[in-house]
Amino acid sequence: MAVREQVYGFFIPTVSLMGIGAHKEIGNQIKVLGGTKPFLCTDKGIVQAGIADEIIKMIKKDTGRDVVVFDETVPNPTDVNVHDGLKVFQQNGCDLIISLGGGSAHDCAKGIGIVATNGGHIRDYEGIDKSSKAMPPFIAVNTTAGTASEMTRFCIITNTDTKVKMAIVDWRGTPNVAINDPLLMLGMPPALTAATGMDALTHAVEAYVSTIATPVTDACALKAIQLISENLRAAVANGGDVEVRDKMAYAEYLAGMAFNDASLGHVHAMAHQLGGFYDLPHGVCNAILLPHVERFNMIAKMDRFADIAAAMGENISGLSTRSAAEKALEAIVTLSQDVGIPRGLRELGVQEKDIPTMAQNAQNDACGLTNPRCPSLENVIQICKNAL
Repeated sequence: MAVREQVYGFFIPTVSLMGIGAHKEIGNQIKVLGGTKPFLCTDKGIVQAGIADEIIKMIKKDTGRDVVVFDETVPNPTDVNVHDGLKVFQQNGCDLIISLGGGSAHDCAKGIGIVATNGGHIRDYEGIDKSSKAMPPFIAVNTTAGTASEMTRFCIITNTDTKVKMAIVDWRGTPNVAINDPLLMLGMPPALTAATGMDALTHAVEAYVSTIATPVTDACALKAIQLISENLRAAVANGGDVEVRDKMAYAEYLAGMAFNDASLGHVHAMAHQLGGFYDLPHGVCNAILLPHVERFNMIAKMDRFADIAAAMGENISGLSTRSAAEKALEAIVTLSQDVGIPRGLRELGVQEKDIPTMAQNAQNDACGLTNPRCPSLENVIQICKNAL
């Protein structure tokens, strides 16, 4: 009997530092990686919050090195954003990258690093493993519990000409060091906590029902779903609870481990278009789309949706597989509403006339390749309309 070969990869940073006080290891990691001129990629919000200044002072004290700061990262980083940062990196002779913030800072830094060593334009690297040279040494310091970009090979950059988010999936873009310290997450406001938490839930759910899920990614995804279900409400209610923040940090990291290898699905394929077209917050778009896309997907992986329901704390004892799967969708909607996510895309300003264009672009997004059910263009249009 012939056996079809099928090889799966597992990608993760060389070093991951977790827990209270982990960010204090930044200086030591710079020395280990041999960086002499660190480049800090962040945003205005992190600077205004005083977090960037704290990190810069720590690096100076622990290493004696000056830090070049690029704080122009925008919420949905663009190709222009990347090349503006690249100029600063090159003009100052930097040799190590530190990203500080959430997914936007990490993605912008990845784009800068890829082009810094490989040349050309960031648009050249859309797709899978398009680079041929290693990035400069890269430390990703996370301040949100959502995107997991601090530990993944995914980099999402908006093409300013087409208004489409490019998915750059490249193992060379994986940071060397990922740092998740809940102390840096205490200042996240409730709305951002909710959006990033639902983003992490989307990662875990899409990875669990992905066509290339493995036992390794399954374990990560289910634990992430459990931790998010148990802790996101509390994190939104009391952002100063460091224990809850710590659990959410582990949850988003586990979700990242899952989707970094099992990839994602049509929630992300569609959310990317909303972000590129309207410059909307990624986590909120995911949260709104998640139950609608997964209702479409449910018939393909009904047993897995039953598992998701159990991981979210639903009592599925004695239920049919279908009824248990329905419980998962109900639990997702309830969690989303509890943490204050808008109920529909219209509240974000999405217009029905733009849906066909965004749906067509979604069909070309690499994240849709591992969706458990293959949607037609008409299916995607209808799902988006349902989410209005």
